Parts: sequence; C-alpha cells; structure tokens
Amino acid sequence: MLKKLLAAALSAALMPAAAIAATNTTTNATTNAYPTKPVRFVVPYPAGGPLDTVARAIGDRLRDSLGQPVVVENKPGAGGNLGADYVARQPADGYTIVMGAVATHAINPTLFSKMPYDPVKDFAPVTLVADVPNVLVMHPGKAAELHINNVRDLVAYARKNPGKLDYASGGNGSAGHLSGELFKSMAKISMVHIPYNGASPAQLSVLSGQTDLIFDNLASASANIRAGKLKAFAVTTAGRAAAFPELPTIAEAGKGLGLEGFDISTWFGVFAPANTPREIVEKLNHEIVAILKTDDMKARLARIGAQPAPTTPEQFGALVQKELKKYAQIVKVSGAKVD
Repeated sequence: MLKKLLAAALSAALMPAAAIAATNTTTNATTNAYPTKPVRFVVPYPAGGPLDTVARAIGDRLRDSLGQPVVVENKPGAGGNLGADYVARQPADGYTIVMGAVATHAINPTLFSKMPYDPVKDFAPVTLVADVPNVLVMHPGKAAELHINNVRDLVAYARKNPGKLDYASGGNGSAGHLSGELFKSMAKISMVHIPYNGASPAQLSVLSGQTDLIFDNLASASANIRAGKLKAFAVTTAGRAAAFPELPTIAEAGKGLGLEGFDISTWFGVFAPANTPREIVEKLNHEIVAILKTDDMKARLARIGAQPAPTTPEQFGALVQKELKKYAQIVKVSGAKVD
C-alpha cells in the first residue's frame, strides 16, 4: 500500500515538470521551424516613400532567404505612430515586424502629448537598416547677396543680424525643424522657423527664394544641389555622406563655433513586438544584415541618399535609448508639441 502511495505521489510531482518540458520542446520546435507562414512587414508611412521602397527591397530578398512570402503593408497616420502601435500589439512570434524610424521611436515620444506605445518596452529591436543625412542648403542667389559661402559665414551673419534669416521645414517637430533648432542652440544664433505642410513645399519655398535656408533630406535635395539650384553647406551627420563626400559635416565646418558634436540623421530600422523569442530576432537580424551588405542593396540605398548601417539587436536598442534622450532635449528646446 505504501509503495502505491509513494508511486502516486512521485507521478504527481513529475507531471508539471513533464508538462513544462513538453511545452519547451514545442516552443523550441516552433522557433526552429520559423517561419512556417508569410511574414507581414509593416511600414508606418505611405507607399512610395523612402522607407516603403527600402522595406519592399528587403522584403523581396527576405522571401528568398526565409522561404516564405514577406508582405509589405502600409499603415500610415499620426506621424508613424499608427503603424508602430499596430505592430506593438501583435503576437510576439516574428510574423509581424515594422520598419520603425527616428520619428516613431525617438522624436514622437516627446513630441506627442499622448503616445499609444512605449518605444522601448513594447518592441524588440532587430537591426538598424540605414542613416539618411540631412543637408543644410540655401538659395544660391540669397547666399551670393549676403556673401554666405559656408557654415562659418552663415553663423557670422546670423550673429550680426539676429532674426534676419529664416529657415523652412516640413512642419513642427519634423527632422528639419529639430535640426534647425539644434543648430540655433549650439551656435547661439537667432533664425526664424517657417513650418510648411510637408517637406516638398518647404523645399519649394527655398528654391523660389521665399525662405532662406532648409535642413533638407539629402535624398530629396541632391538633384537640386547638383543642378546648382540649391547651395549646400554641410551635412548634419557625424560622418560625411557617401553621395557627397566633398561636403563637410556641420561639426567639421562649425569647429570653434559651438557646433562640435552636431549629429542628426533620419535613421530607420526593423523592430518586432516585445518578447519575440530571441532565436527569431537573431534569425531576422542575420538575414537582414546579410541583405544590407550586398552590393545591390547598397546601390538601392545610395539612390535615396541613405547609407547602410546594420547592427546587432543590442546595438540598435542602445541607439534607440540614446536617441530618445537626445531628442527629448531638442524637442524641449524647440517648444514643438502635438496634442
């Protein structure tokens, strides 16, 4: 009788362990088999834009390397928050990922008074994809009239004539706006911000001579720079842009003017929902990084003024944390807010 009781007790004690082992075996098998169905790649911006173009190029190659269709879905709205929030709420199984950006994961959390997601807690970073520099450009006629040939001349003029220069941007809280506010703050100058409803009308205002300057996306400004319709002074990133290696960085050109350390770029990268299994995150990272290192992908990125910047998940996560802190300060200085 005692033997039967002991056997029953031992069996009962081992049942939870067996159940856990079975669950772990099933989970590991599912993870190892990933993916077994199509992967959705959400772009939180409209179709046809730079992020959409890059996401579709990556998706095409991921389809081949993963052996499953990769379906790109555009979910624009609220400055990218709508699509990012959608992915944050999906199952953490690797079957829904998002092409996040500096706006969705660094600027918006301070810019918007209410955020539907936490950019750190609600996502698993996969890899940074690319950096797109902004470039400081001026209407060439205005530059000639004011004898402004470089960043040093620009700062000197602005210091002697506070509030006389203005700069356009694609709107309050845009990368161009924040670049301008950081420039003003570091150089200790005064310029008037003229916000437009989008980057295109902002650039047109400089091309027409209506406004003086713009911190423009290098991809959209490059053709007009080469055509002599815009005078370029410097790029906003820490390193020079591969597309215009002759252009100095603002930090280089503004040495001794308080602009050392100036660094702003429009970066974008891939995120999965938080708690996605480590093995799946690593698999996605391995495949996407390999794609970014191909000559074809480098050429595609160069066409939009972007520079490939693959990372480990840990490096990308650290970048997001760093950028959150940086933009919190810049947004505060700018006074920009979206209710």
